Amino acid sequence: MVARGLLAVALATGVFASAVGVVAAKHESRQAFIDQQKALSQRDVLNLEWTQLQIEQSTWATQGRVEEQARERLDMIQPDSDRIVVIGGGSWAR
Repeated sequence: MVARGLLAVALATGVFASAVGVVAAKHESRQAFIDQQKALSQRDVLNLEWTQLQIEQSTWATQGRVEEQARERLDMIQPDSDRIVVIGGGSWAR
């Protein structure tokens, strides 16, 4: 009878330990899923920001924008055709 009681206690302890292990594993799984979702959300935000930065860069680098800035900020002008001198033009034509 005593052996049977000890066996029941040992089995109950094993079942309890197994249940605690299942709960802990489930909690870790849920926490990992939450962390993954946060990382995916952050990735999406960063991808959107990267796309916006690429669009902004292409906007700032357009020919018209560069010309406008050269005229306004640097006071540069397009020279008249009679003031343009081509040096060594024959070698460039090749």
